[in-house]
Amino acid sequence: MTLRLYDTATREVRPFEPVRPGRASVYVCGLTVQSEPHVGHVRSAVSFDVLRRWLQHGGLEVDFIRNVTDIDDKILAKAADAGRHWYEHAALMHRELTAAYAALNVLPPTYEPLATGHVPEMLALIERLIERGHAYPAADGSGDVYFDVRSWPAYGELTRQRVDDMEAAEDADPRGKRDPRDFALWKGRKPTEPETASWPSPWGPGRPGWHIECSAMAGKYLGETFDVHGGGVDLRFPHHENEQAQSRAAGHGFARFWLHNAWITTAGEKMSKSLGNSLTIPAVLERFRGIELRYYVVAAHYRSHVEFSFESLEEAASAFARIEWFLEQVQGAEPDYADDLPDAFVAALDNDLATPAAMAVIHEHVRQGNVAVSARDGEAASRAACQVRTMLDVLGLDPADPAWGGASGADDERLRAAVDVLLAGLLEQRAAARAAKDFAAADAIRDRITAAGIEVTDTPDGPKWSIA
Repeated sequence: MTLRLYDTATREVRPFEPVRPGRASVYVCGLTVQSEPHVGHVRSAVSFDVLRRWLQHGGLEVDFIRNVTDIDDKILAKAADAGRHWYEHAALMHRELTAAYAALNVLPPTYEPLATGHVPEMLALIERLIERGHAYPAADGSGDVYFDVRSWPAYGELTRQRVDDMEAAEDADPRGKRDPRDFALWKGRKPTEPETASWPSPWGPGRPGWHIECSAMAGKYLGETFDVHGGGVDLRFPHHENEQAQSRAAGHGFARFWLHNAWITTAGEKMSKSLGNSLTIPAVLERFRGIELRYYVVAAHYRSHVEFSFESLEEAASAFARIEWFLEQVQGAEPDYADDLPDAFVAALDNDLATPAAMAVIHEHVRQGNVAVSARDGEAASRAACQVRTMLDVLGLDPADPAWGGASGADDERLRAAVDVLLAGLLEQRAAARAAKDFAAADAIRDRITAAGIEVTDTPDGPKWSIA
């Protein structure tokens, strides 16, 4: 395939060639399930879902791993605040996250490993790092184990930083560290923490540090070297920098491409739980359909920051409604993968998943299809609709996809018939007013219809309506 991706590590757009012929391997850092998922979270999921779908469309089998961090300091604190066991709280938030992904038609991963289910693999990786001289148990009796950043000369290469310019790692008591930048691989249990939140280890009971989780799980399911590691741009440092350092220090090739999606911001700040400006998915879905929210996310390039507002989401919903309206005019059009996708659409997605340009191609085909509908060129209209649906399907936006759970097929026809009946009386009144040259009354009726979001077009065969 001719796909080219922007590698955050090299800061270049490079040709994508999988490690294993015919098979792509992708690891995406999932969420720490501390609280409800918000719009910023689903952007990462949707962005890498588009990558996965495009790789599959290119004929590759995709091993897609997206982990869940279900134990860490924040989960312990949130659970205590809620009066729950930490594992109960993590499981509840995990279910909400799964529901949010499903609501936006994000394909389930090949496998979704939990951090708590992979402690043996983490312990083995930590022991290997100690043996190779890149990690050490703290000498203060805490039971902590740290990665020695000074032992790995390439530390900082992912984000192009010098060790001396970095801030201290604030993940454990610095008194047990050789260098303030050393980060925790294993965290000894504190007396204030529940016993259930610790596992036995050669250094005493404790739990894994954040960074070691992904290195261990990626290696287990994708091998020592794999194609793509993805996540939000906020994870580049320290999480991904530390992942790469510990994995390569252990002798693994690790990720060949690093992809990072940009933030969705509110008032110029990253949308986050800690800032208190998050918008949870259930709250947004009370006002908009999942397919409209996905369209909003996909319409922006994954590396572009997006300033969220309900006004911009409403504009996106209106734009998508115009696509849906065209497809409703051409009944029976199905996606056709036997035919080539438009060259401009393919070129856009092959150019580092340039979804804004891909969307422009879709809207141009909708415009041409509407012209064909007006000209009663059924063949051209059907051809345009088939291509539009095929392109939408690649992006996870086909309105007829059963994953959306909305009306389609016969339900669409019944809905249109119902609207026809409701409008018939008003259109007859308007026609009578025009025949009587009472244009003020006719215009008033048309204004009522327009206010309802319906546009009326006068044709030689009588008035036709569409969603405005």
